[in-house]
Amino acid sequence: MDLTQLRMFCAVADCGSVTLAARELHRVPSNLTTRLKQLENELGVALFIREHPRLTLSQHGHHLLVYARRILALSDEARVALTCQGPAGPLRLGSMECTAAVLLPGLLARYHRDYPAVALSLKTGSTRELRHALATGEISAAFVDGPVPAGDLEARAVMDDELVLVTDRERATVRTARDLGDDVVFTFRPGCSYRDRMEAWYAADGARPGGIQEIHSYHAMLGCVASGAGVAMMPASVVATLPGHDAVACHRLAPEHARVTTWLIWPRQGGSPAIDALSRLAAPAQR
Repeated sequence: MDLTQLRMFCAVADCGSVTLAARELHRVPSNLTTRLKQLENELGVALFIREHPRLTLSQHGHHLLVYARRILALSDEARVALTCQGPAGPLRLGSMECTAAVLLPGLLARYHRDYPAVALSLKTGSTRELRHALATGEISAAFVDGPVPAGDLEARAVMDDELVLVTDRERATVRTARDLGDDVVFTFRPGCSYRDRMEAWYAADGARPGGIQEIHSYHAMLGCVASGAGVAMMPASVVATLPGHDAVACHRLAPEHARVTTWLIWPRQGGSPAIDALSRLAAPAQR
């Protein structure tokens, strides 16, 4: 098993096709087919389920993909570390939508200014999705909601925020979930940690929302709330940045439901100069 085989394997896994992967790697398809067969023979397992014309990963293939991405990322980082002065090379970041909207524009602008040799890429998603992407090697570090589970992760708290209940301006002050009656709640899809917090807030009061409507952006969520169609739970910092925030009312929650902290996390064995530099630069965001 060598790095060339692993790059071919990852390319085919991502493309789902030997032909497309070969085009991406500037090789002939027969070369990839031969090298992948050699890899399967060496490991003694089938890495792909061959359903012409598409290839899908077998269970063994999914396991190998996690390790292959880590090995290739470490190889790239080692090459950069030995040939460059300071942080350089690819840095694949993950972030929650709210962090991408509030914290990252300024932070990444400063990072690019200070470390221009680092090639940044960004994936947004829920905390659950980002932790999975980190575990599989799809990203190198992520900004997520806490708490951070004990284990093989390094973590740095980078921003404190407050969750608020957002309603239309005509709504009287809301003190408990029971005050909302059968109002619809606008929220993100399952896996969003703020949705989990919203559900825990209702449960603590022995109440249930009148319905849950999944929305894919904070802008759309705020517009729906402003129209009086329902309510939402959002970080106060996000509400303040959205056009039309003066058309809604924000109701404060009890501290145990309101306090949220955003963390930068990365694998304990997957650190790099680029991640160390990002961690140092992100730290002042706490203040």
